[in-house]
Amino acid sequence: MKKFKTEKRIAKIEKVLRSRQHSLHVVLENIHDPHNVSAIFRSCDAVGIPKVSLIYNIEKFPKLNRTSSASARKWVSIQRYKDVKTCYEKLRADGFKIYASLLDSKAKNLYDIDFTEKSAIVLGNESRGVSELAAGLADETFYIPMYGMIQSLNVSVANAVTLYEALRQRRTAGFYDDREIDEIELKKMIDEWCRK
Repeated sequence: MKKFKTEKRIAKIEKVLRSRQHSLHVVLENIHDPHNVSAIFRSCDAVGIPKVSLIYNIEKFPKLNRTSSASARKWVSIQRYKDVKTCYEKLRADGFKIYASLLDSKAKNLYDIDFTEKSAIVLGNESRGVSELAAGLADETFYIPMYGMIQSLNVSVANAVTLYEALRQRRTAGFYDDREIDEIELKKMIDEWCRK
């Protein structure tokens, strides 16, 4: 019975890792509520994002629990940054196009963005949104269309809406059918995940 459970777990881990979207990335800038950060990590895991960048230069770095069985944090790795420029330089060096969430006159409608490109999605603080620097240095800004009196969503909800549009596009294009890493890297990651 134990061997069956182990084999089943390994099969699930391999299936999940094969559909991880290494060409899709999320950047969080100064998000202060740890519950929002945890909810964002859950959506990232659900969509298949393997890594999230965290920029904290105003707010304190949030406490992130890796051990809870309900936590997606242990399945999504993080990169910490103290400034926007360093984070963006790393993303650009890795070939990402950077989209910052911002409601302004130059922003593109979320549904007009091609998320089948290598894409990094930047979300800002619950009260202030993304900083001027993060918006100004991004390749483009985007907004989620809304038809109510209030023109904002909770940041974790905005993240989920955005990521599921990216998932829809990528699924249609067959991205979830072809893995983005080679077999050697896949086996290495399976070994790492089996130890979690």
